[in-house]
Amino acid sequence: MRTHTVIDSPYGPLTLVADEEGLCGLYMVQQRHRPAEETFGHPDPSAPIFAETEKQLKEYFAGQRREFDLPLSFGGTEFQRTVWRGLLGIPYGETVSYGELADRLGRPTASRAVGLANGKNPLGIIVPCHRVIGSNGDLTGYGGGIERKRQLLDFERGGSTLF
Repeated sequence: MRTHTVIDSPYGPLTLVADEEGLCGLYMVQQRHRPAEETFGHPDPSAPIFAETEKQLKEYFAGQRREFDLPLSFGGTEFQRTVWRGLLGIPYGETVSYGELADRLGRPTASRAVGLANGKNPLGIIVPCHRVIGSNGDLTGYGGGIERKRQLLDFERGGSTLF
């Protein structure tokens, strides 16, 4: 059974979705690959997972947190889950290319598939898909939009604030 709530952030409202195992979705307004609202379950802003997620996100946005410590529940295919877990290994403020991530995952010829899985990450910000860039250093695709990706990377590199 899924539940959800909506919280405020520097990027506007974020929809948090949880199931029995943990947080399974963090979606921005106008996010590409955002599931239909009816898949989010019933609203339950009092669920403890949401209070802890909101607390940790506020710490992140205030520059006081670099990693999240939340129970996560990944759906998707086995390959997608492998990519999403791989994203958790990219340090705060650093970037890797899709090809580098594919190499790290032991799939050196799968950079395009890694890119597709990265784009469908259901837990943006917390699972840092914004830290993956093109092989030439260009900012490429981000479910939340390129401008948000640029802001997150600039913020993590100490170049700007989110507020």
